[in-house]
Amino acid sequence: MKKLLKTLPFLALLLVVTSCSSVRVASDYDKNANFSTYKTFAFFKTGIDKAEISDLDKRRILRAIEAEMLAKGFTKSDNPDVLISLFTKSNQRVDVYNNSWGYGGWGWGGYGGFGPGWGWGWNQPNVSTRTEGVLFIDLIDANKKELVWQGMGTGYLTQNMEKKEERIKEFVTEIMAKYPPGAQQ
Repeated sequence: MKKLLKTLPFLALLLVVTSCSSVRVASDYDKNANFSTYKTFAFFKTGIDKAEISDLDKRRILRAIEAEMLAKGFTKSDNPDVLISLFTKSNQRVDVYNNSWGYGGWGWGGYGGFGPGWGWGWNQPNVSTRTEGVLFIDLIDANKKELVWQGMGTGYLTQNMEKKEERIKEFVTEIMAKYPPGAQQ
């Protein structure tokens, strides 16, 4: 029991650290689609042009998707079996932490309150904002013009240019791990 109590704070910290950097993923698909027949792909320019992100980030995402599709045995084609589109959105998350510490007497203390009000302390809230992004990757049957698979990844974004490409690759890799349906995670 003592050992568990000693390792519990470490495990909690590990959970917090890993959950902050991970991408939460989900996917949905057409149960009637025959995914084994899809062998070639192309990007759906009309859909990609509507994504509200910079052209640089679009290219980063498309390169990452292309690498994943090629690794899955697909071939890029002018006459594809599936078209790939994407959609993005982002939300600002504001976290407020009340970091209070200190030592003091009884009562309200301080200036004009009742009681001695002696001691030291600090009670300033800490406010942080982070951007949470969502990336949707759509696979559309090129012949039927119907959505057959959609993967979604949600996670925190970085503005650090050195880490941005790595973070985009992480998003795409995690999402595409869900394709084809029933793929081992």
